[in-house]
Amino acid sequence: MSTHITPSNAAAAQIHETLEYVTSCELPTPWATFQLHAFIDHPSGKEHLAMVLGDVTDGLPVLARIHSECLTGDALFSQRCDCGAQLEGSLQQIAAEGRGAVLYLRQEGRGIGLLNKIRAYRIQDSGADTVEANQQLGFADDLRHYGMCEPMLQHLGIKTLRLMTNNPRKMDALKKMGVPVVERLPLILNRNPFNTRYLDTKAEKLGHILPNEGLEHQDESE
Repeated sequence: MSTHITPSNAAAAQIHETLEYVTSCELPTPWATFQLHAFIDHPSGKEHLAMVLGDVTDGLPVLARIHSECLTGDALFSQRCDCGAQLEGSLQQIAAEGRGAVLYLRQEGRGIGLLNKIRAYRIQDSGADTVEANQQLGFADDLRHYGMCEPMLQHLGIKTLRLMTNNPRKMDALKKMGVPVVERLPLILNRNPFNTRYLDTKAEKLGHILPNEGLEHQDESE
């Protein structure tokens, strides 16, 4: 039976009036069999997922990844970003620990959607970086929000996080919602000639905590 979850945080409640838990099932992966939980956010119509392994309801900090959808990277093996590698790497780390969760949020292209992301890629092919491309399309550099995370975590019984992320904005958003993040674990994977400029731009313009080892190779990805 479906249950409705209302965010306790006032700001999150304004964005997501009602988040509904729909159902759960087992999801075998190459690394472990996760429990897959499905949610729908009625105001936006977006469907979000949580992949959970082990007992996460004991009050201890949970190894977690908050992952925004990237169809090209997650499913089509694109090397233009590091998203697919981060998703796989986080699932592998959770499986190795035997306990953890990935929240999979439908926020393609830092919130601009799949078709606009492809339009942004075309602009990048002409020399713009990832932030400039979004801006040329009339979007902010990052339109994502994390208001759905608090009620999802509440439903799963997760109290505190050990968060796998390179993005301080994500940590700040969770903390403002009252979700304690007791540890940040870097997730730096798959720097390659195709995504070097993308990663350097995220560090320089979006504040991501990343090594700058690719700065001298920007021309390879333009």
